Formats: sequence, C-alpha cells, structure tokens
Amino acid sequence: MCILAVFVLSSIILPFFTEVDPTAQGTYFKNLRPSREHLLGTNALGQDIFWYLVFAVRNSLLLGVVVSLCTTVISTLIGLTAGYNGGWVDRIIMLVTDCFITIPVLPILITLSTLVRGRSSFLSIGAILVAFGWAWNARTVRSMALSIREREFINMARFSGTGMFGIISQEVFPYVYAYMVVGFINSTLYAINTEAALAVIGLSKVTVPTLGSIIFWALNYNAMLTGQYPWIVAPVAATILLFLGLFLTSTGYNEWFAARRGHS
Repeated sequence: MCILAVFVLSSIILPFFTEVDPTAQGTYFKNLRPSREHLLGTNALGQDIFWYLVFAVRNSLLLGVVVSLCTTVISTLIGLTAGYNGGWVDRIIMLVTDCFITIPVLPILITLSTLVRGRSSFLSIGAILVAFGWAWNARTVRSMALSIREREFINMARFSGTGMFGIISQEVFPYVYAYMVVGFINSTLYAINTEAALAVIGLSKVTVPTLGSIIFWALNYNAMLTGQYPWIVAPVAATILLFLGLFLTSTGYNEWFAARRGHS
C-alpha cells in the first residue's frame, strides 16, 4: 500500500507543479543528461522524461481504475444474478460468459486496435478492455453465489418475504465483497498491462502519455542504442514497481481477510 500511495499521490500532486505540456515536442534541448532541471534528462523529441513519466503513470492508473471499476461492477452483477437464480437464467448467462472466456483476448484486441489505429481514443481503448475483461470474475462470483444460495439463512430470508434484490444485496453480497476487492486490484493490473502491451507495439493511443506509450517512443527512437537509458529504464522500473505494489496489496488483503474470517 505504501508503494501504491507513492504512485497515486505523486501522479495527483506533481502535475500541479508544471505548466509544460509533457507531450509537446521541442520544448527543451534534445538528449540532455539528468540534472537538477531535468531529473531524468530529456529525450530525442525534446521532452522532459521525468514529467512525461509522471503524466504517464497518472493516465495508466486512471485507465486501470476506470476499467477495473466497470469490469468489477459488470462481473458482480452478472455473477450474482446467474448464481442466485440458477436454472435457465444461469445457463444462458454462463453460455455468454464462457464464450468470452474461450475467446483469445490478445489477438482480438490486436485486431480491433489495428482496425481503429490512428482513429482510436483513450476511451475506445478502455471500452475494449472492459468488453473482454469481465468474464473470469463473473464466473468466480457466480460460483460463490451458487454455494451461498443453498445455505439456511438464505432460505430463512426467502420465507420471511425478502425479495431477490434484497437477498442478493443484504445476504449474498457481504460474502463476495472481499473477492471483489481482490478482483478489482487484479483487473487494474490487467488493464494497465494490456494497454501497455498494445501501446508498445503501437496499437494504443500512443500520443497520450502512458507507461506503454513512453516505452513505445523510446523503442521507436532506439533509446538503448543511443545511450538514452533513462528514457526506457525509468518507465520499465516504474511499471515493475507499480505491478509489485498492486500484487502485494492484493495478496496482503486476501491474507488479512482470511485471517479475520478465521477469528470471527
């Protein structure tokens, strides 16, 4: 959580300390070494690498959180509805869900991104990630709901006259919310990682600063061969640290909840 706090706070606060557009080319002299004025130097496009990285982290986190919120809400609603109702409702929903699970996601994303290349927006990339990111979590939530719906307190709620929405929200949801938190963090990882992969091969919105787009431009201008190591090492290191923070938070919360449930 400390790692995540550093990334989140810095991406929110630091942009207020500059008025320069990090994507504007030729703002500074090209290929300057790291200094007090330019902490990571400048690149071959005349951009300050540090400020570009700050905005890249902010945009990647924003995309990851928005996509994760959408996929978590969709997967939870679909999973709870299918698991609680069962029968033909469950079979139809799971048929659609399994179709999305069996579809090879990366080739589809590459194909869709290629079709809209040059005309894609940050919003369209997020929509594509949401469309293919909800299925696995929906199946897991559905499995949990199937198990819970057979318990005695669910039957008592039915006999007391509680409706389906009330049972799902008051009786079933408290048992799956912990998984939703872990699923939310994992979905954030998925969104950032997938967008970065698409950006590195030039199929995302590379004009928008993201962790993937900064690596794309660094590779495109042969940063390693020309000795501009901060240009490519900094975003790779930031990506690794961000993923490490998300992963540790996910596993740590899972262990904490399991221990808390064991003592309750």
